[in-house]
Amino acid sequence: MTVRSWSRRELIRIGVVVGAGGALPALTGRRVAAVDFTAPVSEAKDLSAYNNHGQIILRYNDQVAAAYRANPAQKYPYFYPLAGPLSGASLTTESALPYPHHRGLWLGCDPLAGGNYWSDGPLSEGQIRSTGIEIVGDRQTPKSVVFTDRCEWIRANAPTPCSDVRRFSFAVWDERVRILDVSVRLTAAIDLEIQRAKHSFFAMRCAPDISPMYGGVLMNSEGGVGAEGTYGKPASWCGYHGSRATHGKVVEGIAIMDHPKNPWAPCPWFTREYGHLSPSPFNFLKKPWTLAAGESIDLRYRVVLHAGDPKEADLDGLYDQWVRE
Repeated sequence: MTVRSWSRRELIRIGVVVGAGGALPALTGRRVAAVDFTAPVSEAKDLSAYNNHGQIILRYNDQVAAAYRANPAQKYPYFYPLAGPLSGASLTTESALPYPHHRGLWLGCDPLAGGNYWSDGPLSEGQIRSTGIEIVGDRQTPKSVVFTDRCEWIRANAPTPCSDVRRFSFAVWDERVRILDVSVRLTAAIDLEIQRAKHSFFAMRCAPDISPMYGGVLMNSEGGVGAEGTYGKPASWCGYHGSRATHGKVVEGIAIMDHPKNPWAPCPWFTREYGHLSPSPFNFLKKPWTLAAGESIDLRYRVVLHAGDPKEADLDGLYDQWVRE
């Protein structure tokens, strides 16, 4: 009987087959067929979506591109990660210092009708709770996915101040640009009045490595740079970009675009060097903002995940195309 010696590579291949539930090959001279793990399975090609008990996972060629997390135990629903198109690393953070309660990309407000729908603290002080997310099947293509969510803004022993309906469209524009279009209809359940709210509405916390604190760049559509050049100033878009030093030193960025038909356009921006920004009017109010019970406002934002700097990504062109739709 001839005893065959096995190479290290063949033994590893056997281990993979067995670990995947395959049968152990007989220790004869037969070779084990190689398995190609570089190509995604056919159903994972292009953009796919997975609704998993309170969260939507979006994958592009079987790599996670984005996730919308809406578990009812959370303070509010939020997006994390939002992956860079080249590095695959998230352009947002789920928690970073300072202010580790910031969660990627989200909608919230503090104060609102006596409640806190933004920062850390007991959910009883205020919570935005998802009541159902749904993938819109007839709008799904190999390069785009649409899904919706309904949310109630609730607080213990207090009336619900408002509710909202959200529609998200995520698209792979090309290999260097991905776009998330956001539409929100917010409806007041009681008479609302905001005197001033520094922490308010649509907001983002970028990944530390593209924030100015770590060498990144904060920039707006008017050419303003840093918090000094962007804080309190109206702009079509505002965002962060920088080198992903741990991911091949590629340059990537993320920007929010504010639609000119939003209720308070042109809106001043709240910006910070550590990576937080928001097209938020409520920190700059000269008189209270009100919304009567039963009335609604419609909000539209575009979020661009891009390779290169804003000029290379043509953020101005993407903004013009969006507002013409």
